[in-house]
Amino acid sequence: MAAAASTSMAATAILMHRLPAAKHTIVFSPLPNRPSVFSTPFKQLKEPLRYSQIVVKASSSDDSSLDANELFTDLKEKWDSVENKSTVLTYGGGAIVAVWLASVVVSAVNSVPLLPKILELVGLGYTGWFVYRYLLFKSSRKELIEDIEVLKKKIAGIE
Repeated sequence: MAAAASTSMAATAILMHRLPAAKHTIVFSPLPNRPSVFSTPFKQLKEPLRYSQIVVKASSSDDSSLDANELFTDLKEKWDSVENKSTVLTYGGGAIVAVWLASVVVSAVNSVPLLPKILELVGLGYTGWFVYRYLLFKSSRKELIEDIEVLKKKIAGIE
């Protein structure tokens, strides 16, 4: 059985070698076809290229706005001034785990067939309500600004 398969494959390879090469290949792809660089005539390739309007200039001055050594020394000073380093590391690790978990939850919700579209509609509805409630009229805009100022004071510990 294996010998028949190998001779069949050898015969197919010989026949394929003798067949004329197809000029056009058929590709079944859900994406639209892109023109190939090799299929375009060279006359089209010699057209002048359009350059962007952005010009970058190099300078020899040492007045850069961001110095790596200065950045590292500032970070080291701030890290040395932290009293409870284990708490900072715990919160940092917790933040990384929270972002990963949120990513997993969002991808799981996104895989449910109709749920993303329903959530989009809920978001559009809430956005419409927020604009009507707080942004449409001058008095409600003032109320929103006052609410934000009160929240800022609560966070800062002033009030």
